Amino acid sequence: MLLLVDAGNTRIKWAIAAPGAALGEWTLHDAVSHAGLDGAAGAWRRAGVARAIVSNVAGTDLRERIAQALPEGVQVEWFASTPARAGLRNGYRNPGQLGCDRFAAAIGARALAPGRNLVVATCGTATTVDAISADGRFIGGMILPGLALMAGSLARNTAQLPQVTPGAAPPPLFGDNTDDAIVSGVLSAQAGAIERACIAHGASECIVSGGAAPYIAPVLKFAHRVVDNIVLVGLHAAAA
Repeated sequence: MLLLVDAGNTRIKWAIAAPGAALGEWTLHDAVSHAGLDGAAGAWRRAGVARAIVSNVAGTDLRERIAQALPEGVQVEWFASTPARAGLRNGYRNPGQLGCDRFAAAIGARALAPGRNLVVATCGTATTVDAISADGRFIGGMILPGLALMAGSLARNTAQLPQVTPGAAPPPLFGDNTDDAIVSGVLSAQAGAIERACIAHGASECIVSGGAAPYIAPVLKFAHRVVDNIVLVGLHAAAA
């Protein structure tokens, strides 16, 4: 069994794929906080994992904890950005500087929609918006504060504004109360960055993923599809 791990700044997403499984077809998958790693480790042992591929952007301490949590004898690859992999060429000026999660997300997006001009937006602690050409080149992208960081910065740095989080339904564009006005503003900023990237790149497809995707996707005016765990999809494609 193959273990896929996406260790981000807030959560650890993981999935287990059987040999020969199609992309995104997993026998088990979950997301845990960093503190919940021990529970995930138990599931990994019970699943009979023989191989693991891990994307980690949360630092060396978490890498060490993940290494200790992996079942004994597992063949592990610490996924890193390279000049090319899985049909994708890395167009970053310094290919190794590209975040490994962004590289994996781009691989996953191209694997799901080959031969198309793509934008892939991963909406988590940070929001990344990246462009991929139809011939398989990662062009580059944007990094901006995620939805919660944007809202939180207003609460921390402005004396009279409350801390708010998006609700189940987006508010009106022009909020008639302060909470709705903040949520409308941060959603519009996120959606605007994604839409601008799609228009500038001439994208024929936009893929949106990440924990904040359910809040941001409904306000997008550009055609898109939401894909859960695009980084794990990319790791799966890279492992193949």
